[in-house]
Amino acid sequence: MNLASAAESRTWSFIDGDWYEGNVPVVGPRSHVMWLGSSVFDGARWFEAVAPDLDRHCARVNASAVALGLKPTHCVEEIVELTLDGLRKFDGRTAVYIRPMYWAEYGGYMGVPADPQSTRFCLCLYESPMLPVSGFSVTVSPFRRPTIETMPTNAKAGCLYPNNARAIMEARARGFDNALVLDMLGNVAETAASNVFMVKDGVVMTPVANGTFLSGITRSRTISLLSEAGYKIEEKTLTVKDFMDADEIFSTGNHSKVVPIVKIEDRELQAGPVAKRARELYWQWAHSTAT
Repeated sequence: MNLASAAESRTWSFIDGDWYEGNVPVVGPRSHVMWLGSSVFDGARWFEAVAPDLDRHCARVNASAVALGLKPTHCVEEIVELTLDGLRKFDGRTAVYIRPMYWAEYGGYMGVPADPQSTRFCLCLYESPMLPVSGFSVTVSPFRRPTIETMPTNAKAGCLYPNNARAIMEARARGFDNALVLDMLGNVAETAASNVFMVKDGVVMTPVANGTFLSGITRSRTISLLSEAGYKIEEKTLTVKDFMDADEIFSTGNHSKVVPIVKIEDRELQAGPVAKRARELYWQWAHSTAT
């Protein structure tokens, strides 16, 4: 079955017990996820013959499903094995994005909450090159991250991402690549697409996980690697002023792991030595996990 469009990168998806090539249609207009947004996903990466922290990403998609009222249908080990099977379908020359997903097909009481018994699973793998290490620019977004009282911020849920998207679109309309997004108290939470770090006087700092954003798996791994390498790490409340005064800024995320931020508002920055070292440490660790 080949439904791939010329505009799409090479894609393979596992659904309902088999692999299909291309962007396979899997939901209809009556599907709960189509009109009420009951989807969760996670993102892992395969690059240079390694898939670092794949098991943690698979565990998180199951935790996200539970947080959104869905019922995980595959254990972590099954998702890992399916991923390794699917990766054999690629030529190995281009990095692959690994995206396990759950969603509800039907609604429960009055149709609004998801019916957990109708949970469906798809594992989508597709070629997606890593971002260049040249870095990107950020502005401060006028949009804020929600709290757990208003949105399912404890899940990697699809319904959270339109807010991220409008932050990016607004930033790009003003000539920036991305944006720093604040929490409801006005402190920095993350960028619109990744976690964020800053360095001041040799100390590496990152916004403390306060329930308004996901404390990412790559974020956690970077904190551990830098700490083991002797850097002082602080998770703390950080303001826009802190970032404007930083010696360097960088981001971490699944898509491209560790990438420097080279401009914040009208201030130009160099890709700093800590970001460079964090990326080196991540690559060394990732390759050490190869089997």
